[in-house]
Amino acid sequence: MTRHARRGKGTLHIIGGLLVLSGIVRAMGTGQAWAEAQVTHGADANPPVEVAAEPDAVAPTGALGDNPALLEAFRQREARIAEREKQMEDRMQALQLAEREASERVAALTAAEDSLKSTMALADVAAETDIQKLVAVYENMKPKEAAALFSQMTPDFAAGFLGLMNPLVAAQILAQVSPETAYSISVELAGRNAGVPKQ
Repeated sequence: MTRHARRGKGTLHIIGGLLVLSGIVRAMGTGQAWAEAQVTHGADANPPVEVAAEPDAVAPTGALGDNPALLEAFRQREARIAEREKQMEDRMQALQLAEREASERVAALTAAEDSLKSTMALADVAAETDIQKLVAVYENMKPKEAAALFSQMTPDFAAGFLGLMNPLVAAQILAQVSPETAYSISVELAGRNAGVPKQ
């Protein structure tokens, strides 16, 4: 190979080396500038990511806005739920009112029953007192006069009074009535406690 050819080949190598070196320097310069830009404007690196995320975040709202039929279905469903809740609330209030009225009625009935029991007890006491007084009156009458009254009474009624009287006075009155009347009264007196349990 001639000297001239060698020089041409060396020149090409040098030019190629310079081009490669120039490319490396440019790449390094660009990289350094990019790194400096990242350091200087590091806080501004996030907004593009947020902006990119915004469309995904608002996508469901946009989807609902783009679908009026679906939005209307949701509104109708909410209206039905609200109506059912109102109906349930009204029913609960009605049940509470009915329960309150029932409690008041039960209290009123209990009070009326207690009052009736007291009245009946007073009436029983008064009746018992009246009967005891009448028995005392019959006992203090003459046997013949009392016998005339007992002859007019039904056997069960007469037996009731005679059973409360002193046995000696009752015997004197029975001796003054007719045998038939005395027998009927005696049967009533004997059978008054027949239905009482023996055990």
